[in-house]
Amino acid sequence: MRHFISINELDPDELAYLVEQSLASARGDGENAHPLAGKIIGMYFRRSSTRTRTGFTVAALKLGAQIIAYGPNDLQIITGETIHDTGRVLANFLDALVIRTNESVDEMRALAEQNRMAIINAMSENEHPTQAIADLATIREAIGRLNDVHVMYIGEGNNTAVALALAVSRVRGMSLTLVTPTGYGLPAAVLAKAQKTAKQNGADVFQLHDLSRLPKGVDIVYTTRWQTMGVPKPDADWKAKFAPYCVTSELMAEVSKPSGTYFLHDLPAIRGSEVLDEVLDGPQSIAFRQARHKMTSAMAVLSWCLTGE
Repeated sequence: MRHFISINELDPDELAYLVEQSLASARGDGENAHPLAGKIIGMYFRRSSTRTRTGFTVAALKLGAQIIAYGPNDLQIITGETIHDTGRVLANFLDALVIRTNESVDEMRALAEQNRMAIINAMSENEHPTQAIADLATIREAIGRLNDVHVMYIGEGNNTAVALALAVSRVRGMSLTLVTPTGYGLPAAVLAKAQKTAKQNGADVFQLHDLSRLPKGVDIVYTTRWQTMGVPKPDADWKAKFAPYCVTSELMAEVSKPSGTYFLHDLPAIRGSEVLDEVLDGPQSIAFRQARHKMTSAMAVLSWCLTGE
């Protein structure tokens, strides 16, 4: 049994294994195998979710597991039971608990202290690690490799960007340029950790706030919605600061390589905000294939956590 809480807890080989297993699921390898037959997986989603919740639910069923779903008000946490006690109780019944929350990852670590039931981070305030597996699988499938791939992420340094930076830092030869409005980049400690890890692994993670310095000839342009899970921002005029970071056809043309550049978005998209229809629906977009990999990455993570492979 393993927990899956942060990309930061994976070594490069483990990350590579999960990406390849995600792609194997996408190809239909072992489609009739049910490695999780007899397992019971809880789905505890404290916030709305379309892709991640559906992806994990279908993934568990495809792998042969049974599921039990909990809404935000279903567990006795809301009446005062401690996180630790809840974890100890659920570990008597469940093999894994998949959690989505807008709270800190510390809540998941508290649930993981029982160490008998796998805890899987399906998104927290700090990080969205299964999204990073889906992202790398999408890139690997589209381009055929991860090394020598340059990703430009543009927008907010949110939990998706955190997971992406930590993942890229573990892939030799891969580069990530984060382009964010001033004050909305990666947390300083996360950026420092990603850059240190990247240096150790022969990767590169760089952040800038100046749109006049956009990299040229990138392989991937990636953005996310500017209001993660609808959480409001304290800055009243934040939209004005973000507006120049919208992905348009002109921006794609400015940074694309002659042989072609793909567009990614973790969805849901706020059309006309962080991206225009012409890009999201255009020939360069593989965002909806990326959404499919939410399920295949969930299959990889569930199997890895519960089979010991």
